[in-house]
Amino acid sequence: MSKIATVTIDDLKVDLPLIEGTDNENAIDIEKLRAATGLVTLDPGYKNTGACKSAITYLDGEKGILRYRGYSIEDLAEKSNFLEVAYLIIFGELPTKTQIEQFENDIRKHTLVNEEMKSIIDGFPKHAHPMGVLSSLTCALTAFNPSVVNVANEKQMYDAICKIMGKFLVLATWTYRKAKGYPLNYYDNTKSYVENFLRLMFQLPTEPYKVNPVVQNAIDKLFILHADHEQNCSTSTVRMVGSSHAGLFASISAGVSALWGPLHGGANQAVLEMLEEIQKDGGDADKYLAKAKDKNDPFRLMGFGHRVYKNFDPRARIIKKAAEEVLADLGVNDPILKIAKDLEEKALKDEYFVARNLYPNVDFYSGIIYRALGIPTEMFTVMFAIGRLPGWVAQWKEMRENKEPIGRPRQLYIGESFRAFKEINER
Repeated sequence: MSKIATVTIDDLKVDLPLIEGTDNENAIDIEKLRAATGLVTLDPGYKNTGACKSAITYLDGEKGILRYRGYSIEDLAEKSNFLEVAYLIIFGELPTKTQIEQFENDIRKHTLVNEEMKSIIDGFPKHAHPMGVLSSLTCALTAFNPSVVNVANEKQMYDAICKIMGKFLVLATWTYRKAKGYPLNYYDNTKSYVENFLRLMFQLPTEPYKVNPVVQNAIDKLFILHADHEQNCSTSTVRMVGSSHAGLFASISAGVSALWGPLHGGANQAVLEMLEEIQKDGGDADKYLAKAKDKNDPFRLMGFGHRVYKNFDPRARIIKKAAEEVLADLGVNDPILKIAKDLEEKALKDEYFVARNLYPNVDFYSGIIYRALGIPTEMFTVMFAIGRLPGWVAQWKEMRENKEPIGRPRQLYIGESFRAFKEINER
């Protein structure tokens, strides 16, 4: 017998079905609530509202669990690589050796960006924020690929996925090169995806560039950890835009814009900006820990705690080790990073932070790694976007294949009731 929830409104009783998901996730199906009662639900920020059924990512914030397609983030970060994880997220299964080789080769076919795209990037001022540039360039891909992808056509869908995976990485690194005034680099089809990212970013025409394996490993893990995260702001934006049957590139561009916000993908940038402010004020970690504990002080300790994970961020445990390896290998002597380590060590021993589960999250450690590599803070969110791309693609693909209806939230109107129009001389 199926379970139901009953809503009572005065003398009216409405039975609503309970839907069971995986791992004891349950939901009340309110799809017919308005038809039966004339009422809508009010849920600011959709904190209690499921907008879709998804088989991609499972997240339990209370227990600190994150899984892609059933695989734990810990196993994937340790035993897999970014392109394998991208394949898993998008297509549903870990690839065979033949499948991943084919996937990587097919991505390589699409890594050359139309030269006219250079004219677009040249039109931006050097100081333009990289995320604004990336969003524009991603949307511009639609102009060079005007045909609509037939989601029911497996080959068309696969080609579109390989195309965005190949070109997005190049465009993302071009935003950095533009800001630095460096010549734009091209993808090297003899190298791996993550190795190419490092080359595209840092190789200069004046000298040879050798990829540091410790750095490559850290970036690979960061991309894996950011690959998907359930129905967050940018992911739900991609699904919402895509629900109008907007194309894949336009939908991804909208996701980039959503990710740009400091409450979402800009969090690791906010961490470094906070550390820079602490340094300017003398670098006293104890002072700022005290400020964070003072409820009358507006200061917030960025990079600690998480709005979803109420215990610990499982991604932080993984990337903490990678951050330590990068710092040790590079021998970085940076006062900002010393403040970060000081904050981390003291907060982890402070009863106030421990009791409230305010542990360093993935944004804290990712910012440390990016800073150590010399990546400017305004590029941090671009790094996030590169990692999140497979998740956006998978969510868009799932939404279209499930034939989900166009997104159209309701509202509770609280404005003026009917008013008669007043002529201008009567106002």
